[in-house]
Amino acid sequence: MEQPAILIVEDEHKLSRVLQLELKYENYTTEIADNGKDALRLMEEKDWDLVLLDIMIPELSGMEVLRRIRRTDESTPIILLTARDEIHDKVSGLDLGANDYITKPFQIEELLARIRVHLRKPSIQQANGERLSVGDLQVDLSGHEVKRAEQSIELTPREFDLLVCLLKNKNIVLTREQLIEQVWGFDYFGDTNVVDVYIRYLRQKIDKGHDRAYIQTVRGVGYTVKDQVQ
Repeated sequence: MEQPAILIVEDEHKLSRVLQLELKYENYTTEIADNGKDALRLMEEKDWDLVLLDIMIPELSGMEVLRRIRRTDESTPIILLTARDEIHDKVSGLDLGANDYITKPFQIEELLARIRVHLRKPSIQQANGERLSVGDLQVDLSGHEVKRAEQSIELTPREFDLLVCLLKNKNIVLTREQLIEQVWGFDYFGDTNVVDVYIRYLRQKIDKGHDRAYIQTVRGVGYTVKDQVQ
């Protein structure tokens, strides 16, 4: 069985070397880029199964590297590594298309667990070649298209995955923790307010300007999409 290939983008030499040794021990193949330009070059030269991307790197920031990768590659899992711990930074990275976010200092066991999750989990879109709907809201999974009342709606990859998750669990109330696990694909250690932020984004795009609001809040529990809207 071919070993999964992981690109480590980290300018802190001691940390990148520790990560490389730990990943080699776990039977992953790795390469290290210590700046943003080298990271983009290596992304073009080889297909990677996963990327560990530090935000604070020279040449090009991790956020800019992430932005450029996602212009052409929406599927390779990307885990951000950073010393920042503000919700705004987390949301910015996830909104640009990162799959996960871990704050330094971290335990290597936690990082390895998250890597395993992302390497074995297909995206929501890949797992289901179908259409989902509620009322006049239509979602084409294979085409990554969303329409309400025949009007196209542009969603980020994370917003799309969250909407798909809600539609696949129609009329079921999902907690923030369940949404984190199903949409972000990892056990989230920290503030689940990121779910509230993305629900607000979705409501602005899906429900604003319509008489019927599909995304419902169940106070003290979580969120749901209902067939019958009051």
